[in-house]
Amino acid sequence: MKNHAYQSVIFDLGAVLVDWNPRYLYKKIFATPEEAEHFLEHICTADWNEEQDAGRSLQDGTEMLVARHPEFEAQIHAYYGRWREMLAGPIAGTVDILRRLKNSGHFKLYALTNWSNETFPIALMEYEWLQWFDGIVVSGKEKIRKPQPDFYQLLLDRYDVNKNTTVFIDDNIRNVKAAEKFGIESILFESPEQLQAALEQRGILKGQQQLSA
Repeated sequence: MKNHAYQSVIFDLGAVLVDWNPRYLYKKIFATPEEAEHFLEHICTADWNEEQDAGRSLQDGTEMLVARHPEFEAQIHAYYGRWREMLAGPIAGTVDILRRLKNSGHFKLYALTNWSNETFPIALMEYEWLQWFDGIVVSGKEKIRKPQPDFYQLLLDRYDVNKNTTVFIDDNIRNVKAAEKFGIESILFESPEQLQAALEQRGILKGQQQLSA
């Protein structure tokens, strides 16, 4: 841990501030959890979705997968056709932390997210607290994504952020390790309570405060 005054906090969004999970949708579509899991592990995979996050159009990604797996055409189309059903809402405890950081007035707040540029406007409409950020960098718009070093550098350059006075928060160990290798101190997000403790340890948050359920 670096011994300095922090000036900026960079948040990931999905699974840190937004409870997004395709299983919320596919448990409705398939008869058993095992079938849903098999589909997400072998058909609409995380790697496939990340290509849309990196700028491939939803239509191109969908058509490519339907051509490869025509027997799952309806289920594949549901991925983006019923995308809102993958959103369970904000993670209240982390939003509380974001609010406390914003209200303190001591930090610049940024979001660095792997997210399709076609679906991100839905989140902007759903969650007013996204307006609290001083800047948001969306992979689908930039056509580059975590864990690529250039994506982290893009945020630093665009908003004149000093990586030596910054902490980055992400739930994906791959992205955390990439940020640390790039020189940004990072916290692997596990829960709002764990994040609060990590920020208090660094002096970024002061005192104990119960988080929203």
